[in-house]
Amino acid sequence: MILQPLSAPQEVPARLLSELTALYASNSELHGLGNGFPNPDGIRPEQVAKVLPDELAVPDSEVLLARTEDGRLVGLSVTLAHHPDPADPDPWIGLLMVHAAEHGEHGKEYGRTFAELVENRFRTRGRTAIRLAVLDDDPEGLSFWNALGYAVIGHDQALGLPRTVLRKSLRTPRRAARIAVVAPDGAVLLFRYDNVEVGVHWALPGGGLEPGEGPREGARRELAEETGWTDLEPGPLLHTWEHDFTHSGIPVRQHERIYVSRGPRRDPAGPHLAAAHAADAILTWRWWSRRELAEEAEPVWPPGLARLLDEWED
Repeated sequence: MILQPLSAPQEVPARLLSELTALYASNSELHGLGNGFPNPDGIRPEQVAKVLPDELAVPDSEVLLARTEDGRLVGLSVTLAHHPDPADPDPWIGLLMVHAAEHGEHGKEYGRTFAELVENRFRTRGRTAIRLAVLDDDPEGLSFWNALGYAVIGHDQALGLPRTVLRKSLRTPRRAARIAVVAPDGAVLLFRYDNVEVGVHWALPGGGLEPGEGPREGARRELAEETGWTDLEPGPLLHTWEHDFTHSGIPVRQHERIYVSRGPRRDPAGPHLAAAHAADAILTWRWWSRRELAEEAEPVWPPGLARLLDEWED
């Protein structure tokens, strides 16, 4: 599928207008839910010719045409890069429709692909989430967007029509694993980071998993790379959690498994540690006592680590 941004022409070319009219007319049921056309079953070219300039006249809006590899028009979307409400940080999908002739499983696949391409346009621009609204009397539309990972966050009204508002995170998923190494005195080794998105924080040894790598295997490898210790194994699973931050310039949603292991209190050592710490943006390290963990003078990941370790020991 190829996306083609539509500019604001003085006059829509006749061939394109014919294609667009057929696309709009094929979705009469969708337009019948709203107030876009006086007669959704009789959409005319002159009406479509007026709708598109109106859409493009909205600040930060974009109209995208979806075509197959052979040039056939199969869909259209209208997006908004910035909502008029300054409290809303996300871009919006105002409209996304696929030609009714493509409906059925084939059409659903076109719809999914089209939505993913629209999401990727915002993802590559550094946007971390996207919103849209579905009319309350459109259960099929709600089901479609739910299946694509959009979650309900509220309700509103537009032109007197009640709508369900949905949101989806556009962050790249990242799998990671860490090990909490607990010394005989209860202290835990932590590394200090200063992340461009979340700022200064402390985290356990570990990091992202490599392709095909299991979490225990990855936790063991990361521990060896960051400390030089190769004599410790991941013990019981202590905690799982998700959090957002920016990794190598990419906003990610990290899915993290944390294991716990007892070990001696010692310094990280090895000929390659400086390079490994520089690559991972590790600023420094130190052992934290359980009391220091409980106070958390600076943010510690995962939050509540002292409580988790106390529960594990109990």
